[in-house]
Amino acid sequence: MPRVLRRLSLRTRLVLGLLVLALVGLVAADFATYKSLSSFLFDRVDSTLNAAHPPVESAILPEGQFGGGPNPSPGRNDIDDLLRAIPGDCVQVRTLAGAVVSGKDTCVPQFGQTTHPPKPDYPSNISLPSHSAGTDNDRVRFLTVPAESGGGRYRVRASIEGRSPNYVLLIAAPLNSVDSTLHRLFLIELLVTAAVLGALIALALWVVRLGLRPLVAIEHTAAAIGAGDLSQRVERAEPRTEIGRLGLALNAMLARIEESDQRLRRFVADASHELRTPLTGVRAYAELFRRGASIRPDDLERAMTGISRESERMSMLVEDLLLLARLDEGRPLEQQPVDLPEVVGEAVETARMVEPNRAIDLDTEPAVVLGDRERLRQLVDNLLSNVRAHTPAQAPVHVRVSRNGTSAILEVEDSGPGLSEDELDQVFERFHRGDPSRSRTSGGVGLGLSIVSAVAEAHGGDASAESEQGKGSTFRITLPLLGA
Repeated sequence: MPRVLRRLSLRTRLVLGLLVLALVGLVAADFATYKSLSSFLFDRVDSTLNAAHPPVESAILPEGQFGGGPNPSPGRNDIDDLLRAIPGDCVQVRTLAGAVVSGKDTCVPQFGQTTHPPKPDYPSNISLPSHSAGTDNDRVRFLTVPAESGGGRYRVRASIEGRSPNYVLLIAAPLNSVDSTLHRLFLIELLVTAAVLGALIALALWVVRLGLRPLVAIEHTAAAIGAGDLSQRVERAEPRTEIGRLGLALNAMLARIEESDQRLRRFVADASHELRTPLTGVRAYAELFRRGASIRPDDLERAMTGISRESERMSMLVEDLLLLARLDEGRPLEQQPVDLPEVVGEAVETARMVEPNRAIDLDTEPAVVLGDRERLRQLVDNLLSNVRAHTPAQAPVHVRVSRNGTSAILEVEDSGPGLSEDELDQVFERFHRGDPSRSRTSGGVGLGLSIVSAVAEAHGGDASAESEQGKGSTFRITLPLLGA
């Protein structure tokens, strides 16, 4: 059954589940109603038999008739007038052994009938309670028996009277009206149940179709996206419903996918463009060599120098791209204690050697982090290289290493022209240049700060930037301290 259900559509399963639940509820309600009415009608018949019992007992078994003797017998009084007052009832007297001893084993026609109705098919043995349940010392039992013919039923009151303990008095009342009422109730319940189920199916199909309409829209959107249109979005996605929240989440995911796709396309285009420049230079110098530079010493040296320079530039670009790819894949870095002030001090010393005219001051606090020393050194070098590329040669630089709770904070503050709001949002993106007009020979390819951000994230930290145009920028790296 579970396999069959899994093959059905969601709409079919919802409607089928609702139908089964409604059917169970209606059948339970119908059964309870039927049993309740049946019990009520039988109780009313039993009350009628109890009310008819005293005069019948007095007529058939008069007081003192069984005053003694070894073989007492019931009376032979004429009770036709009495039975006419309870039309349709039947009376029988039998011994405890089951022998019929009363001549009043007859049934009076009901109103409007001229023929006697079929007699009840009494059981040959009737077990009665061993003790009386009331104050009249009668031992009474009620039972339902079929008619001898015709398919009807009778409700029978069997009792042993306190004054005639050797005889069983049976009074039977026909159940025609009870059976007719119950049969009509059964038909009504059947028709009402069928009508309710039909209306419920129609309503459920409409409600389910209306409720699943957003899913159909999501299906069409997904199909369009699968065809390559990443600009598609789920329409009318609202947070009030589960499907609406699903649509909102899907729209957010699609926006991220489209943004990532655009960034990937831009990344591939930028990488191809950057690689094309050194490759074009290598091809040009090779062409120069092919045209006779090999026999002209000056041209030969120029060609070899150019090929070496462009090859080195291309190798650096490829290494940076490979490093970013490894970091994106989450490949583990070396994990060892690193004295962050020592690494920063080495990078600052190198930067001072490269630019002796720039004032670079260093302020550090003890801070040990867990990570890859070489990558952390590359992070600091890239930050200082970024300062050299974007600020005047005489602009001072402030480098600080401090602690803040469980984190080590590295800050590089320059006194350059600063960054705009748009540039701050894109400063860590790959192949981004703050000044698009810069030449590649002076400005690099725009991967330095991307590597800074990726290395910081690979160490469990993050990179951020603050800037005010005309006053400079501050790049802040936060790394978890060892043991934090």
